[in-house]
Amino acid sequence: LGVGHVRRKTIEPGSKADQPAKMIPVQVVDLSEHEWKVLLALKRELAPEEIQPTPWAARAEEARVSLDEFCRVAEQLNARKVIGRFSTFLEHVKPSAGGVRVTRFNALFHWAVPPGREIEAGGEVGRHHILTHCYWREAGPEFKNVNVMAVAHGTDKQLLLDHKAAIDRHLRASSIPVAYTNVFWGGRSEIKPSEISPHVYREWLREVGT
Repeated sequence: LGVGHVRRKTIEPGSKADQPAKMIPVQVVDLSEHEWKVLLALKRELAPEEIQPTPWAARAEEARVSLDEFCRVAEQLNARKVIGRFSTFLEHVKPSAGGVRVTRFNALFHWAVPPGREIEAGGEVGRHHILTHCYWREAGPEFKNVNVMAVAHGTDKQLLLDHKAAIDRHLRASSIPVAYTNVFWGGRSEIKPSEISPHVYREWLREVGT
C-alpha cells in the first residue's frame, strides 16, 4: 500500500477508469483444516526479521507442511479468490527512516444513496483511481443512513477534498441522488485479515466455558 500511496500522489482529481468498478460479492467458502493452517500462517503479520528472500519457509514449518505444499495450497486459495487481504498498519504521520512521509491523511468518504442503487453508485465511486477501497456498508440513522463508503490517502488534505468534490460531481452527472455525504478523517489505518480463525474461535469457546 505504501507503493500505491506514492503512485497516487500524482493522480489528478477526477481521474477514473473507463468503466464502473465491479463489486466483489461476499461469499462463503468452505476450507479444510489443512487449508486453514496454511491460510492463517500465510496471512499473519510479517515481523521485520521475516522480511527476507524466503519468508515462507518458516511459515510452512509453522503450518507443519513442506514449502512446496504450502505454496501449492496458497496458490489454490488464491485461485479461489480467498487471498484478498493481508494485515497492514499504515502510519499516516510518522516519517520513514529517510524522513519521507508516504502519506498523512486517511480520508473516509461516505454517501447516502437511494436503496436499490448502492451497487450502481459504488461502481461509479469505485472507478476513481485515487481510492484504495470502496464498499457498501449500511451505517444506520446514527450516521445519516450512509451506505456507500470509500477510502483515500494523501499528504495534502485539500487535494483529498478536491478528489472528493470530483467524485461528487461525477455522481451528479451520473444522475445518482445523494441525500447526505461527508468525510471522516483519521491518522492511522489498521487493516486486519477478514477471516475468523476456527482455531481461535474454538479456543475462545473454551475460555468462556461454552
